[in-house]
Amino acid sequence: MQEYSGQTMTSSYFKAQPTIGTSFLPPLESTMRASYKSYAPPFVVSQSLHLPWKASTYYRGAQQSMPMTRSAPEINPSTLYRDYTMMKVPPMMPSARTALFSKYTPHDWFKSNNTNYRTSDMTRGAAQRLRDENVRLCHDTDARTVKTQQDSSKNLGDRLADVNFWKSEVTHELDEMGKEIGDVTEWKRRLENALKNTEGPLQIAQECLFNREKRQGIDLVNDAVEKELIREVNTIRKSQDHLRKMIDRANSQLSMDRAAQHELEKDLTDKFRALSIDNKCHQLANTSSGMGFFRGVEGVDQTVTVPESWAKFSNDNILRSQRERNSSKGLRSDVDSSLQETSNDMWTQYNTVNVAFSGRIAETMDARNSISAHLSKVLQEINEMENNISLLRKSIKDKEAPMQVAQSRLENRTRRPNVELCRDQPQHRLVHEVGQIYETVDILQNRLRAAESALQELVRTKTTLEHDLGVKNNSLYVDKERCMGTRKTYPTTAKLAGYRGQ
Repeated sequence: MQEYSGQTMTSSYFKAQPTIGTSFLPPLESTMRASYKSYAPPFVVSQSLHLPWKASTYYRGAQQSMPMTRSAPEINPSTLYRDYTMMKVPPMMPSARTALFSKYTPHDWFKSNNTNYRTSDMTRGAAQRLRDENVRLCHDTDARTVKTQQDSSKNLGDRLADVNFWKSEVTHELDEMGKEIGDVTEWKRRLENALKNTEGPLQIAQECLFNREKRQGIDLVNDAVEKELIREVNTIRKSQDHLRKMIDRANSQLSMDRAAQHELEKDLTDKFRALSIDNKCHQLANTSSGMGFFRGVEGVDQTVTVPESWAKFSNDNILRSQRERNSSKGLRSDVDSSLQETSNDMWTQYNTVNVAFSGRIAETMDARNSISAHLSKVLQEINEMENNISLLRKSIKDKEAPMQVAQSRLENRTRRPNVELCRDQPQHRLVHEVGQIYETVDILQNRLRAAESALQELVRTKTTLEHDLGVKNNSLYVDKERCMGTRKTYPTTAKLAGYRGQ
């Protein structure tokens, strides 16, 4: 039986012929011996590794291999050489080959150490210089940061003084404008007292018109009542024309005064907020709580003014307020007005409107009573139609059992064997019965659909009547309760003439 000896993966394989020789293998190195193990698969030995320090006959001498019974480190070399015909030479592993060529010389070892020493000295020197420079830089930046913070605090203090100055100026002018607005308001109230006796009837007439706009559907008509109400409004307004212009002027002046006051209040509010924010910023220190990082905030510029335009804004607001106060003083003069005798015309028109309301209310009540009568008849018919629909549905439901019986009989008769499947008279009768039931159910369903359609028409009619009834009730409520109830507060002729103490 031929044996094979192994070699490295880069070597070729050949079949070793067993021969008897007298040469012995050289002693194995301990490192090589430790790497040898027992290998189950066979290996073959080829040509030598071409090592310069080993003869090429190292492997050629082993012409007959024998299996190893124990690992290489446990074999006695003398016994191995003596019994070489009983063993197989293990292969040389790639790791062992690498170890043979990767060793350094003592000169390389000393050179590497010296290089490491020099590098360590240079690194430590550079680190020492960097530490000294960092300490100096820290001291410089600390001093510069403290000075910058002190300058910022001083600027904030100066800003607080400027804001306080303008705040006091705006506050003083705001107080003066408040007093002027109070005077103009009182003057306007005296003008309104002259018209107060006619405001009541005007409000009543307008409220009646507004309430009648809440009528619904077909009742929203331009009837005689609405025409008389419009005429009443026009009659009342004729007595107010000569005073309304003055009231409009007063309202316009008050609007201008309040606009100036609003600008002052807004400016004052902004200054209060600015004072609060700047005061908080001025009191912030390195040991304050509630501080945090706001990355990139120094690059955000949301300012809209400069110190010059900021001061000019407050000054312009103060000047505008002073101009409006002067205009208000010029407007306050005695108002000489006398009310014309309009009470008779207004009272006559009031009675005409009431008569029109009474006629319209009577017409609406008649229409509501008629709709109620028709609605009761429709409700009765709906009830009867619902009973009829229930009867039709019950009749259709009653056809289900006969249909099931007839179809079950037909289905069972399909199981008759062979020639017994005869189309006899019972078969014809059952088929006819099923068809007759289908026809009956179809007729009943058609009647049911017709009854349901009629019921829907009745329901729609009921809905229409109910909606119309609701419209009439709403119209009665608007005319009788809201409008006539409001007109009961109509002032007397004396009040219409303006005789009332201020």
